[in-house]
Amino acid sequence: MSRPKKTGNRRKLIMKILIPTTILGISSFFIPWIIIKAWILPLPDTVEEQLEQSLNYELDGLIVYIDQGAGYPTESYAAGWHNRDQKIPAHKDALFKIASIGKLYDAAAITRLVSAGRLDLDQSLAHYFPEIADRVEFSDKISLRLMLQHRSGIPNFTDSPNFWNIEHESAQACLELILDQEADFEPDEDYAYSNTNYLLIGMLIEKTVGYSKFQFIKESILDSLMLKNTFGSLKDIDSNRLMSGYYVGIEKDLKMVDYGSMIASAEDVGIFLRALNDGSLFSKAEQEIYGSIYVYDHTGLIPGYQSFAEYYEELDLVIVLFSNTADFSGYNWNLAWITKNRIKKIVKRRN
Repeated sequence: MSRPKKTGNRRKLIMKILIPTTILGISSFFIPWIIIKAWILPLPDTVEEQLEQSLNYELDGLIVYIDQGAGYPTESYAAGWHNRDQKIPAHKDALFKIASIGKLYDAAAITRLVSAGRLDLDQSLAHYFPEIADRVEFSDKISLRLMLQHRSGIPNFTDSPNFWNIEHESAQACLELILDQEADFEPDEDYAYSNTNYLLIGMLIEKTVGYSKFQFIKESILDSLMLKNTFGSLKDIDSNRLMSGYYVGIEKDLKMVDYGSMIASAEDVGIFLRALNDGSLFSKAEQEIYGSIYVYDHTGLIPGYQSFAEYYEELDLVIVLFSNTADFSGYNWNLAWITKNRIKKIVKRRN
C-alpha cells in the first residue's frame, strides 16, 4: 500500500530544519572551516569509514541504521563512545532519546483515534480543553488539525527563557509557561513549529483513552510492529542501555536528565519509519488521514541528543542517525546532518 502525496506542511518543516545547512550555499565566511571540510572531503567507500571520519569533528558517538527495502539486509553501525568517561564504546543496539521524532508516533496515535471516531480533526481546542479555553488566544478557532500541522499560532513553551536549565515537573507545568500569552499568529494564517501543539496532543490522547499516551502508542502501533526497544520515559529502561548525551562546554553526562523524551533504539525507529512510509502501518482510510495531517520523517534535538529519521522515497531508503553530542548553536547539528547525507550518497553509489 503506497502512501498519499506529502502535504505542504512537510516542506515547511523540512525548510525550517535545513535553514542552518542551506547557509553553506550562501557564504563560507560565516561557517566554521570544519563544516566546510566535512562537506567537501572525498566520499569514503564505506559507512564505517564515514563514521570514523565524522568522529574527527568533535562528535562523541554515532549510531546508524540503514534499510534499503526489499532485497537488501538491514545494516546497523556504531562509532565513538557510548559513555566517554567510562570509555565504553558505542554499540548499535543502544537506546537513545529521540526527542521530536516522537511526534511521528503521536500523529500516528491521533490517526488511530480519528479513524475510530473518537476524535474529530476539525473540532476546536476550546472544545477539547474547556478548562484552558480562556487562556489560549483563538482557542475556539484552533482545530486539532491545525495543532498537528503546527498552524495553530500557539507559542512554543520550549522558547521560554532558561527553559532547558529548569526542571519541569509535568506537562501541565510546561503548558503553564505559555498560557495567557498572545498568539504568534491567527490560526491557519502561518506556520511555526511549536512543541506546545504536541504537548496538548499528548494530553488529548490521554484524555480520550483514559490512560498514558505511551501505553496507547504501544497498544496501537508498537505491538503490531513487534517493537520491544521503544519506551515512554527514563523510568521504563535499564539506564546502562541508554547512550550518554553531551552538551558542548558541559562535562556532565545528560543521560539521566529527564526532558520527557521517548527512548528507542535506531533499529526500532527505522522499522517504525519504514512501516509509516510503505503504508503497512495503516489501513487505506487511516493512511489518508495521516497523509493529510503530518510529515513522514522527522528530526529530534534536546541537550546532548540529536537524531534524524529520514525516508528517501526515490531510493526506498530509510536512514536513522543518532549523535550524542548536541547543543543549540547549529554547529554539531550541521556536522551530523552532513554525515547523514554522505551516508545516503555512499549507499546510493554502491548500489
